[in-house]
Parts: sequence; structure tokens; C-alpha cells
Amino acid sequence: MKKSSSGQAGQAIERVLELSADAQITRRKTSKDTPAFHSLTGARAAYGKALALLTALQQREESYATIARCEFSKRVAA
Repeated sequence: MKKSSSGQAGQAIERVLELSADAQITRRKTSKDTPAFHSLTGARAAYGKALALLTALQQREESYATIARCEFSKRVAA
């Protein structure tokens, strides 16, 4: 990431990353071919999908902020 985002998407991304890391640590301690192992594998896949969605949302937030700054500067200059 470029910087730590204070937006809601950035905060959600940080939390999902923490949850994903915790799941990975627990998964590594769990015996393979157990229901817990497969459950944690599924959880990590879901976290990956959530991260993709949140990253897209964060990029949209940043785009809107850039557009708003440009619109504001045009109005001030006029």
C-alpha cells in the first residue's frame, strides 16, 4: 500500500489483513486433513475475496477525492 489510509475502506483492509494473518497462523498449527484445517483454508479464501473488494472500494474513494479536489480548484480559480 502507498500509505496507511484513514478511510473506512483502509481501516477494513487492515482488519481483514489481521484476521487473515491470524487464520494462517492457526492453520499452520492445525493438522492437515482435518475439518478445522479446511475451514481455515476457506476462511483465508474468503478474506482474499474481501480484500479484493475493499481494495477496489478504496481506489474508488481515492478517485472521488481526487475528482473533488480538481472540481474545488476549478471553482476557486474561476
